[in-house]
Amino acid sequence: MKPLKILFVCIGNTCRSPMAESVMKHWVKEYDLNWEVDSAGLRLWNVGRKPDERCIKVLEENGLATDHIGRQISPIDFYKYDYILAMDEHNMSELQELAGDPSHQRCAKIELLGKYIERKEDQIIRDPYFSISIGGFRCAFLQITESCQNFIAEHMYAD
Repeated sequence: MKPLKILFVCIGNTCRSPMAESVMKHWVKEYDLNWEVDSAGLRLWNVGRKPDERCIKVLEENGLATDHIGRQISPIDFYKYDYILAMDEHNMSELQELAGDPSHQRCAKIELLGKYIERKEDQIIRDPYFSISIGGFRCAFLQITESCQNFIAEHMYAD
């Protein structure tokens, strides 16, 4: 069976999407799933850079690590991945615009990652980059973890 391919996307690929990539990779390994996971940003700002130090710290607090280096989403990603998961409505809107005509034969299904959170009011994973404290990163981590676990539960046995 071919691997399920998932791409997480946020604005800069320095906070939320690399965090989601790390969390999902952890669970994919834990469940021994044949899935490929990556992340990208909509902007060039952090291409070639490591994630934000606060992102790395929150991952470490939870026993996770990342070796991610920032990259920008490319047109081929819409054909390479099965799912492109956005962190908020602005990311989602921009991804839909970049993807173009939905009747084309692109592979990727574009969704909000937060769609997999049960509480509707928690479904937008806010950008913690401008947070004064690390609390915004911890909140994003909790939302991302729940989303990833529920995504796995829904797609683990799907063909």
